[in-house]
Amino acid sequence: MDDHENIRKAVRTFFENETSFEVCGEAVDGYDAIEKARTLKPDLVILDLSMPRMNGLEAAQRLKTMLLNTPIVLLTSHSGAIQGYDTQSVGIDAVVSKGDLSLLLDSVHGLLQEIG
Repeated sequence: MDDHENIRKAVRTFFENETSFEVCGEAVDGYDAIEKARTLKPDLVILDLSMPRMNGLEAAQRLKTMLLNTPIVLLTSHSGAIQGYDTQSVGIDAVVSKGDLSLLLDSVHGLLQEIG
């Protein structure tokens, strides 16, 4: 979920073009992500770090209490903003740069294989 429509569309299109994935929803901010995840119960959630109203770290923490076994990936162009931050303590399973969608794909595949 990302607050920038162009980035959301690019990530969505990237995953829709991968035949092993089905995109079940997208959200404009952290609150929207929580509401959609509550309804859709996705197998994996991708959050942007910088979102209005509730950032990706806050949203991940709330999502992890609802979706205990659902992997959460934090997508960011500001990796320096989370240096030294224990992302796993808020439920984030992987942090990936927005500039490297192939790494995002690898991370998603790995996390989904772990849960089985």
